[in-house]
Amino acid sequence: MQSLSARHGASWRATIRELAPVATLAALVAFFSAVAPGFWRTNTIISIFDQGAALAIVATGLTFVLLCAEIDLAVGNLATWASCLCGWLFASRWLAPAEGETLGWGALVAVIAIPLATSLLFGALSGALTVWSRLPSFIITLAMMNVAMGLSKLITHNQSLRVPEALEKLGNGAIALGGQWRLPYGVLLAAAIMLIAHLVLAHTRFGRYVYMTGGNREAARLAGISTGIVVVACLAISGLTAGIGGLVNAGRLQSASVLLNADLLLNAVACVVLGGTSLFGGEGSVPRTLVGVLTFRVLEVGLQRIDWIDEDARLLLTGCVLLAALVINGLLARGRGR
Repeated sequence: MQSLSARHGASWRATIRELAPVATLAALVAFFSAVAPGFWRTNTIISIFDQGAALAIVATGLTFVLLCAEIDLAVGNLATWASCLCGWLFASRWLAPAEGETLGWGALVAVIAIPLATSLLFGALSGALTVWSRLPSFIITLAMMNVAMGLSKLITHNQSLRVPEALEKLGNGAIALGGQWRLPYGVLLAAAIMLIAHLVLAHTRFGRYVYMTGGNREAARLAGISTGIVVVACLAISGLTAGIGGLVNAGRLQSASVLLNADLLLNAVACVVLGGTSLFGGEGSVPRTLVGVLTFRVLEVGLQRIDWIDEDARLLLTGCVLLAALVINGLLARGRGR
């Protein structure tokens, strides 16, 4: 009888973990629909998705890292590094287009591919150092965070740099859907990346290895899984998506700067946790991260639409909601471990 009761308790906890993120999103939408004027205006809805595209991309890569029970504190500064390197290459003598000319295809590929490749390599290096040194990933990625910011400041001299017109179109262009409705290119890119990531995690051997590594690393090793390679791969993916997110943000704002992605790390972690992915590894998914991103953006935009809440109060309320999400995540994870 006690065993049956325990099974029912575990079942309820699992149900809560599954439904809580969606219920939170639905509650926020209902609340802001009632108290925030113009919440359902076309421009408001588009901005929820448009300005959340880069965040969704970065959070997708971070999902891989958290699923294997690691953390990547460098994503914000790797995004900054990718955008600053792109701007620096675009302004360089050997790649900059002549006045009145556009950037050639070869140069454009180089300006975009080199920053993304270096971001991926930084992520892979963080993973390799984590595995080799056996230090916690938060220490390694904390150091990498400073390296990325230092390099960004070195090449930009703390100045804003222009980015290629193609990135500006990616960040601000959209497909017209009729009336005021439009589908931003950045949202399409984010959707494609999230779909690919979901298919990898849900339907490939590597995806199973990620979950097994995060769920029980020792058991995964005994099963013959190279958990070190999995950790390196996940941090490399996180570095790559951080670079992509940084370029999308730079295109949207039409410039690259060391100040561009100041809140990206905390916001990305918040989105993954709000979606219900465990900070302790082994549980979560890309669809959950999507729910977390939408929840975060609805909270941000909804608070901005309430005139009687000033900016400082918005930050306080956002922080309280995120803190509550972290606490609930920890309590549910503790319940799962019993």
